[in-house]
Formats: sequence, structure tokens, C-alpha cells
Amino acid sequence: MEIIQILPADRQHQNAFIQFPFDLYSKTPQWVPPLRMEMRKIFIPSYAFYDYGEAVFYLAKDEFGQVIGRLTVANNHRYNDFHGTRTAFFYYFESENDPAIAKGLFSRGFDWARSQGLDHILGPKGLTVLDGFGMLVKGFEHQPAFGQPYNPSYYPELIEGLGFTKVKDIYTGRISRETHFPEKVLKAAPLVEKRIGFSAPELHNKKELKQVIQDFKRLYNESLAGPAGNAALTDEDMNAMVSQLMWIADPRLVKLIYKDGKAVGWLLGYPDIGRALQRCKGRLFPFGWLQILLEAKQTHWIDLNGIGIIKEYQRLGGTAILYNEIYKSVMNFKQYDYAEMLQMREENINILLEADSFDIDFHKMHRQYEKGL
Repeated sequence: MEIIQILPADRQHQNAFIQFPFDLYSKTPQWVPPLRMEMRKIFIPSYAFYDYGEAVFYLAKDEFGQVIGRLTVANNHRYNDFHGTRTAFFYYFESENDPAIAKGLFSRGFDWARSQGLDHILGPKGLTVLDGFGMLVKGFEHQPAFGQPYNPSYYPELIEGLGFTKVKDIYTGRISRETHFPEKVLKAAPLVEKRIGFSAPELHNKKELKQVIQDFKRLYNESLAGPAGNAALTDEDMNAMVSQLMWIADPRLVKLIYKDGKAVGWLLGYPDIGRALQRCKGRLFPFGWLQILLEAKQTHWIDLNGIGIIKEYQRLGGTAILYNEIYKSVMNFKQYDYAEMLQMREENINILLEADSFDIDFHKMHRQYEKGL
């Protein structure tokens, strides 16, 4: 086995890094590919991450020169400065079912991290806040939501065999037209809105959606960045998020809760485009973009990738408003039949306690791992 570090000008191995999961999952109907053109950006020096971090990319090859694994290890200076840590991230790990491959890749990654002065490694965690996080440990039979990690069932054993231990579990739940929403919650929402002075105005078009982007950024930075383990969003991060989601967005699925003109809660939903990505095999051209746009208008599946309310309003009934908005998103819009509440962290106790009063099927679970170096 040979472990290769991919150099900036090594286009051949960059292509192999991008292609490997397409080969690995070729017989896995659940897997949703990334957009290839988005993956190519991680090798470009102007990629936003490199303004505040460094990363190395490794390929494992067998004796015949065939790719059998890959790995990225990163040093995010902004993250470490924000948290006062010396932590490396691992991401983009893919491997055939062989502990020797994982050991060879991670050994190189550990050495690089130590050379950067880092003493701890965490993952899977992407290069930017827009990347997915966690390793799938439950729900392998289900298709992942757009942007959500998927991996074979043997990955946790490979990782744990290297000495990694659990940091946290992250849950994904499914809500459909058959889901029971307690009547008391649905009745409480308008009462809370009136009593506390909350409002949740509906957005009707993308122009109105763009006007609330800065409110989302402030909410994230004030209440979610630290618990999610991220540094604060910059304008560049927010612009990248907008460019990725705006062209498939349904403004009706985006909600902000306001109190006295200030945004205090949020619900970020958008149509899932995973099936279009499967059909076009991650290629935007020549016609992949058209399939994606059509899927956004036709899909029956909503991704709810962000739900929360700032701490001072969590026990005043604001979460009832959020769940009422989820209910309306699924029940009131004929296009949609079900929604997935993506990756709710286990330490987000208040949201999970509220969810426990519904018959939400938490059908997927991801796990983050760590290891001392």
C-alpha cells in the first residue's frame, strides 16, 4: 500500500480523490454524490478556507495503483483561536473495509497534525461551516439529505479501532403528514405570539429572503456558533451559503421569529435535491443544473437544516412557534409530504425535549469522534 500526499498542482490525483467515492458507492443506492465542481474548489488556493486554515489531502493506493482510500486533515486557525485549542479536523474519509488502509491514512494525518503543533483531532468535521459533520452510525438504509454525510456501516469500527472515542451524537428525525402534532402545541403557538409579542412573518419571494440574511448571520454568531463548535460566520461564509442555497430555496420554508423587531429564532428549510444529484452523478453540466432546478420544484421532501431560538426565549414558548411552523410547512404546502430535521445535537436538550412530545422518528444518527495526539 502507498500513501500519497496530493500536491497543489497534481491534477491527476485531485481527480482521483474526487472520483473515489463515486466508485466506492457505485452499488449503494442510498448515496447522494456531491457536486463535482464544488469538490474541485477545495484544491484551489483561493478557496475561502485557506484564508484562515491549512489542509492536506491523502490517497491510499494498492500494489496495482488502484485508489483504495482517501483522507483530509485540516488545521483551522480561526477555530483554534476562537476556542483556545490545538485541534485538527479530519474529513472526506473514505476507505475500503480494511483496517490497514485507515491506519495508513490516519498515521500520515496524525504526523502532519503534530507537525502543525496540534495535540488533538476531531471529526468528521468539514473545512467550512457549510460542510456536513459526523459519521453515520444509524440509518444506513436511508438516503441522506442534501449535504448530509453518508458512509458504509463499517466506518465506525475502522475509526474506533484507531483509538477514536465518541464526542457527541447528532440526530436526524422525520416528520410526515402522519406525524402526530400535539393539539396543545398547535394551539399554544398563536397564544404565545400574542402574549410575548413574537411574530413569524412569511417570506414570499427570494428578494425578501435576501433581506433577512444578516439576521440569520447574527443569530448564528450569537447563539449557535459556540455550541456547534464553530467560529463566527464571516460575510464570506454567509455569501457562500447564500450562493449554494438561493437557487433552490423556497422562501416559504425559511422562518425567523422576531421580538420587538429583533430576530430571536429561526427555521431554515429548503427542498431536497438529492435525487437529482443521483441522476446527474454530481455533474452540473450539460444538464445537471436543469435536473436540480426541476427537482427543487417537484420534490416532496423538505430539509430542515437549522432550528433554534436564543437562550433567553427558550422557556417562553418560542419553540412551540417553531414546531407550529414546521407543521404548517408539511401540512399547508401541497408539494411537500415530509421533512427531515437534520442533525440535532444531543446537547441541544430543550429542542430535543420539545421533539419528544411528538412521534418524530429519529431514524438517523451521526457521531463525532476525537483522539488525543
